[in-house]
Amino acid sequence: MKNSLKFAAAAAGIGLMAFGAGTAQADPSGTPTYRQLAGVGSDTTQGVMNAMSNAVTINGTKVIGSYDATGSTTINTQAAAACQGLARPNGSGAGRTALLNSLTAANGCLQFSRSSSLNTTASIPGLTYVPYAIDAVTYAITPKSSIPRNLALSDLHSIYTCDPNFVGTAPNFSIHALLPQAGSGTRNFWEATVGISDADVVAGKYPCISDTKNGKPIEEHDGRVLDDTSIAPFSIAQYIAQESGTITDLRGSALLGNINGTPSLLLNTGAAATREVYNVIPSSQVGTAPYSTVFVGAGSLICQQSSIIKNYGFGLDANCGDTSKTSG
Repeated sequence: MKNSLKFAAAAAGIGLMAFGAGTAQADPSGTPTYRQLAGVGSDTTQGVMNAMSNAVTINGTKVIGSYDATGSTTINTQAAAACQGLARPNGSGAGRTALLNSLTAANGCLQFSRSSSLNTTASIPGLTYVPYAIDAVTYAITPKSSIPRNLALSDLHSIYTCDPNFVGTAPNFSIHALLPQAGSGTRNFWEATVGISDADVVAGKYPCISDTKNGKPIEEHDGRVLDDTSIAPFSIAQYIAQESGTITDLRGSALLGNINGTPSLLLNTGAAATREVYNVIPSSQVGTAPYSTVFVGAGSLICQQSSIIKNYGFGLDANCGDTSKTSG
């Protein structure tokens, strides 16, 4: 496969420094049981936001409650009866939907959602996507895979459009292209990166693509779904944090490939497939504490936690706390 694109990036490598961070809990623990700002959504950012929930305090009290994308079937986000036994949202899209549903119902159950992709589709009420870190996404394969460890974006487009010159022909494809479950922010980002639409994927236009394994939806950043003929997107921040033991290691035998010649084992904030990650808050609350204190502006409590951001494999974002990206 020919690398047909030339690429130059200023490296901003981030080392694997865990500083004893340890694997974060799936749901908030300790006091207070219920936090002022409860959030759900992205699998990609749940680890770093779980760490934020333990580190960020106002007047000595923890204010962030971050609930993982997977775990128990239901979660309890606030003391009110309406907020007990909520279905656990899995992924950026599901988190956004859950937040909008809570805001529409005015039940106070959720105050923010985690998102690894930007969605400016108009919503009522309006939402603001507040960035705080940089991630990069590349592809993962197994050590015995015949897929090269270096690919151009054009090669990845050919694979994910099931070009027979790259993946062979049905039903015995030589390469099986994998995607995470529907609603995943990483899925949406990767589809945009390789130049395909989710509507075409759902319609079955690309028969070499699958988003299930053994009848179950594929969870993002879980290298255990890979075999020697498959390829899947993988967050570099997640890979770094899993490798260092900062979060649970689900890599299996996954190895990261390089896109356009840019090394992937250190997060490069100028790489071919970088993205901001966000906390999504109601636009109406941008200027209101504790939203403004925790999320908004370069001096916000989250933006001050640069060591946590780096410990979880992410790059620092010069736009941390920006409120210009809205869906209102």
